[in-house]
Amino acid sequence: MISVTALTKRYGPTTAVDGLTFTAPSGAVTGFLGPNGAGKSTTMRMIVGLERPTSGTATVDGRPYAELAAPLRTVGVMLDVRSAHPGRTAFRHLLAQARTHGIPRSRVDEVIALTGLEAVAHRRAGTFSLGMGQRLGIAGALLGDPGTLILDEPVNGLDPDGVLWVRDLVRRLAAEGRTVLLSSHLMHELALCADRVVVIGQGRLLADATVPELVDGTEGGSLEEAYLQLTAGAVQYRGGDVR
Repeated sequence: MISVTALTKRYGPTTAVDGLTFTAPSGAVTGFLGPNGAGKSTTMRMIVGLERPTSGTATVDGRPYAELAAPLRTVGVMLDVRSAHPGRTAFRHLLAQARTHGIPRSRVDEVIALTGLEAVAHRRAGTFSLGMGQRLGIAGALLGDPGTLILDEPVNGLDPDGVLWVRDLVRRLAAEGRTVLLSSHLMHELALCADRVVVIGQGRLLADATVPELVDGTEGGSLEEAYLQLTAGAVQYRGGDVR
């Protein structure tokens, strides 16, 4: 379970995350939504110890990420699809990660097969398309067989078959009792795979509810409509009308 309590992050006079509190429970896919600049990436980075909170806490299974004895076996993370060294092959990238936690080579082969990367496993990551890079990032997140997954825009760049694969994957992981926190701008896709949705705007919590609770009473009964209504006053980068 991921627990975020009164989490705040300031950069000088700018408040990126403002007193945010929510829980991503085990056995569920929690969608994490918000406009560009809402603080989603900053929040996820604080959960996994890449940013230090100004105040508040973020824990995984009751412990800060930095205190986890074997982070890769507890939390699988994909925040930056281009995190692999461009000169290293997909196989070598995953093998290097595995060796930091005593994970056997057989597991590297397993996640390569699971993510459909067998044909390109020995190609350099720098030659990968965006979709292939996404699959490699997901493979890295799954490497330690963790109980918690944090995935930032995992379907970005994937073809329809890949999007369906990610949907089925996260649903299956949640059914196994794992925690899945997933950010996406694809409302239709989240409506199909998420159990709960956390919506933030300008660093503050706007909603924390199940998908049916969120869409109930909205015109059209869609997650997209509910999201647009919630974030109407929190969009920082809005284009003009097209005429």
